[in-house]
Amino acid sequence: MALRDDASALSPDLVRLRRDLHRIPEVGLDLPRTQERVLTALADLPLEISTGSALTSVTAVLRGRPGGPAVLLRGDMDALPLTERADVSYASQTGDTMHACGHDLHVAMLVGAAHLLAARRETLCGDVVFMFQPGEEGWDGAGAMLSEGVLDGAGRRVSAAYGLHVSAASFPRGVFASRTGPMLSASDRLTVTVRGAGGHGSAPYRAKDPVPAMAEMITALQTIVTRQFDVFDPVVLTIGLVQAGTKRNIIPDTAFFEATVRSFTRTAQARITDAAVAVVRGIAAAHGLEVDVEYANEYPVTATDSAETDFLTETVAEVFGPERFQPMANPLTASEDFSRVLDAVPGSFAMLGAAPEGTDPQTAPSNHSPYAIFDDAVLPDGATLLAELAIRRLEREAAHANQS
Repeated sequence: MALRDDASALSPDLVRLRRDLHRIPEVGLDLPRTQERVLTALADLPLEISTGSALTSVTAVLRGRPGGPAVLLRGDMDALPLTERADVSYASQTGDTMHACGHDLHVAMLVGAAHLLAARRETLCGDVVFMFQPGEEGWDGAGAMLSEGVLDGAGRRVSAAYGLHVSAASFPRGVFASRTGPMLSASDRLTVTVRGAGGHGSAPYRAKDPVPAMAEMITALQTIVTRQFDVFDPVVLTIGLVQAGTKRNIIPDTAFFEATVRSFTRTAQARITDAAVAVVRGIAAAHGLEVDVEYANEYPVTATDSAETDFLTETVAEVFGPERFQPMANPLTASEDFSRVLDAVPGSFAMLGAAPEGTDPQTAPSNHSPYAIFDDAVLPDGATLLAELAIRRLEREAAHANQS
């Protein structure tokens, strides 16, 4: 209980940090105010700190016993371009930006873990790399940090990596949830511009109208999902942006739409990439139109390692009690660039229920909602779990090395 007690003692500082960050949310890869606040929070700790070149990341290394292994703990830092509607005293001061996905909690929990582990530096069986990452929300900040060498931040490749993500809904407050294998979907982007020839709305035969073709494409894309893919290896395709025309009696030259595509295996991801492009090009040809199609694979599936997820599950049960862990029957259709890390090294990822006390997590506003509220009470437990994972994983690997 000593580590949990120390985390509880840190709670006022973690809440203060989290709320400070909530007031100053920043979007993308360039988070100068957030980075400055993180550096201040780490300033008194015995850490080797470096910052990113292509992004305002912070990589901090805590040295334990020489010659031991290294593990990585990650917290993302960016916010969303969203106007906050939640009624909280520490609401965003920017007007059009909000920490609606709880990354401010992730930063505070990772800072808390750094404090807890620094206090135990002399007994650590190796090194810990703290990965403070910008740009998770569609900017591939994890990929940028990997390119800049975060996995080798301790001077050698980390043996394992762990991350947490809070949830404003779906999971009971204080409950950790994870699963082995695919946990979050891959994420792709489909962008289509249909090119025709504009004209008067009263004489469509004198023009080449791109709008009906675009409508047919949108319907056909939904059809291939249900007719070409196994329901047990699903694909989710959503057209979220459609643009065409300026006035009801003008046939436009072009029509444009953009879709997000989610999948859970590399096979399904490859098949939908080919199928989506083929159906769009085929319909354009049938209408005598030209089409520009861009299909971009953004993030791979977030897949956890079996042994590391068993280890995470055991750690939660031993530290907090078995009732505090909830196995996930199915993966989530959201995506995460922590998938980049888990593609490179073994590790695991867990959700942490953070619905406010007294609310029903099944009906509470979810992540990315302008009304989302996260309960600060989960901060000490998140920091505790991250620290425990690092301590126990380093001990386990060091013991195995000694036996060998």
